[in-house]
Amino acid sequence: MFSFLIKKIVSGILTLFGVATVVFFLFNVLPGDPAQMVLDQNATEIQLQKVKKKYGFDKSIGTQYIIYLNDLSPVSFHSNHPHDFTFYSAQKYGGFLVTSFSNYSLVLKTPYLRTSYQRQGKKVKSIISETLPNTFLLAVSSICIAILLGFVFGVISGIFKGTWIDSSIQLISTVGMSLPSFFSAILFSWIFGYLLNEYTNLNMTGSLYELDDFGEGLQLKLKNLILPAFVLGIRPLAVIVQLVRSGLIEVMSQDYITTARAKGLSPLRIIYKHAIKNSLNPVITAVSGWFASMLAGAVFVEYVFGWRGLGKEIVNSLNTLDIPVVMGSVLIIATLFIIINTFVDLLYVVIDPQAKPF
Repeated sequence: MFSFLIKKIVSGILTLFGVATVVFFLFNVLPGDPAQMVLDQNATEIQLQKVKKKYGFDKSIGTQYIIYLNDLSPVSFHSNHPHDFTFYSAQKYGGFLVTSFSNYSLVLKTPYLRTSYQRQGKKVKSIISETLPNTFLLAVSSICIAILLGFVFGVISGIFKGTWIDSSIQLISTVGMSLPSFFSAILFSWIFGYLLNEYTNLNMTGSLYELDDFGEGLQLKLKNLILPAFVLGIRPLAVIVQLVRSGLIEVMSQDYITTARAKGLSPLRIIYKHAIKNSLNPVITAVSGWFASMLAGAVFVEYVFGWRGLGKEIVNSLNTLDIPVVMGSVLIIATLFIIINTFVDLLYVVIDPQAKPF
């Protein structure tokens, strides 16, 4: 188990290195002057040169790449010259100084994701910390809806295999898996937020906190979570229905279920005590995997519903060419994806001791 965990950690670090490399070169080969993005079209040449020096845009692409990796590394080296772009400042990088050499200092810190181009130098880390909890809440709510409804309908479909009830559930789940998230979001927003607003009292758009009626302060609006959470949970819900149904049908054909019936146990007790428990492994694995995907897949849903999460932040930053925010957000999502998938692999080994982790 320990060697498996080490392998997963090493694999995760290499994956993050690859993601960081792709993200850096992808956004640094885009047309346009990054210094111009920080300022505006009317900036003078002197202003542009100052910005290039401040952000390191005056260096070669290879040097910028090394500096970028150094910024992301928790153990980094920084220049001791105050006018150098890589000069260590606790206010800028955080962390603390470990030791200092003649020209460089060794620093221990959290990854530095740089600052926004469009928000007066606000740290990308602060922007992400403000929006990520909303995305996490949306993903958790979605997976809870998917588990609850998917489990119930999957069991019903498995029990009534071959009937019109089973066929109806299968049809609905198939449609749910095939619908793109952005289309579902637009459809549900229009139907339940506009056409049926008088009955549902739900808004077409809205975030977790909205200005109150007097525009003086923020007010908690949990009802704005309902539609985006349900839409984001549709596809995993459909998958869970299929997995629960298949698992239940397979388990119900096993010999020990036949033995339980011969002992006179009621069908409900057989399903509850034996069948459901032994058909959960693939469901748990799928649920954990889908949760990681939801953090990335929430982009379109958040944007359509106006939910102020990390997905909507990425779209807005792309529209304004706020590249550091986009790069930082992608790295955070990739990190969470790797952590969750590692946890899923460990969980699967715990649940099924026969499964070998290597």
